[in-house]
Amino acid sequence: MVRLEDLVIFVSAADRGSLSAAARQLDVSPAVASAALKRLEAEVGARLLARSTRSLRLSPDGERYLKFARGALAEVEAGRMAVARGRQTIGGELSLSIPSDLGRHVLIEWLDEFQARHRDVRLQIHIGDRVADMFKESVDVAVRYGVPEDSTLIVLPLAHTNRRVLVASPAYLARYGRPEHPDDLAHHNCLRFALSETVHSRWTFRRGEQSSVVTVDGDRVSDDGEIVRRWAVMGHGIAYKSRIDVLEDVRAGRLEAILSDYEAEVAPLNLVCAHRLMLSPTVNALRELLVERVQRYLSAG
Repeated sequence: MVRLEDLVIFVSAADRGSLSAAARQLDVSPAVASAALKRLEAEVGARLLARSTRSLRLSPDGERYLKFARGALAEVEAGRMAVARGRQTIGGELSLSIPSDLGRHVLIEWLDEFQARHRDVRLQIHIGDRVADMFKESVDVAVRYGVPEDSTLIVLPLAHTNRRVLVASPAYLARYGRPEHPDDLAHHNCLRFALSETVHSRWTFRRGEQSSVVTVDGDRVSDDGEIVRRWAVMGHGIAYKSRIDVLEDVRAGRLEAILSDYEAEVAPLNLVCAHRLMLSPTVNALRELLVERVQRYLSAG
C-alpha cells in the first residue's frame, strides 16, 4: 500500500532535484525522506530516482511514475477541497438516530420542517431506543436522553432541564385510585422501560430537601419507549416518562400527571456525535431548529 506522505516526498524531490531540499521543505529529516523514497520504490518495484552523493535525477521509470504520483496527489487535494466546500453549506446526507417515542410523535414533524427549509438535505433515520455505537455504526448524530457513558462523545444540549413525570390514564386512576406519595406506587401496576437488558425499576422523586428512590413492579416491561406510553394511554398502569414524550397526551386529557408536587429525575435531551469534525453546518442548523422547537414545545404548556 503506497503511503501518501511517500508520494509527497517523491514529487517534492523530483521538483527540487534534491532529496535533502525536499526534506527541508517538508520539515522532515533526511533519513525520514530517504526511508520514504526507498519504501515507495519497493512498493512500485522500480528505481524511481537515480541518486549519488551530489546529484539526483529521475530514472525512466521515475519519469513515467511521476505523472501518476502528481495525479494522485491532485485527486486527494480535490477531495479535501470538496469536503471543505461541503462543510461550508447546509446539505448532503445526514444519518440520524432518534428515540422511538419522541421520534415518531414529535421529532418526525420537526425533521420534515428542517428538510423543507433545507431542500438539499437528505436524511437517513434510524429509530429505536437502543443506544447506537457512534464509532461502529453508520450514524452521524443521535438524539438521546441522558448523558452518554462514553465521555469522548460530543454532547450538545437540546433540553437540559427536561424531567421525567409520572402519568396514568383517567380510566386507570378512576379504577385504582391516585397515589398521594411515592411509596403508594408499591400498590400500583407500574409500566417499566428496559434498556440494554436493564429494567428501570427504581424511580426517583424529590420534594424540597427530601428525596426518595422507590422500587416499583408491574406486569409489563418493554425496551421500546413508545410501547410504554401506549400502555399508559390504554389504562394498563402508571408510567415514568420524559415530559416531552407525554406532554401532548396530558394536554389532550389522554394522560394525567401524578404526584406533581414532587420533582422526578432530570432527563436531559442531547444531540450526540462522535467528533467535533462532525459538527458541519447541516448538523449545527439541525441543532438550532431542535433547540428552538423543544423550548417552544415545553413552554406552551
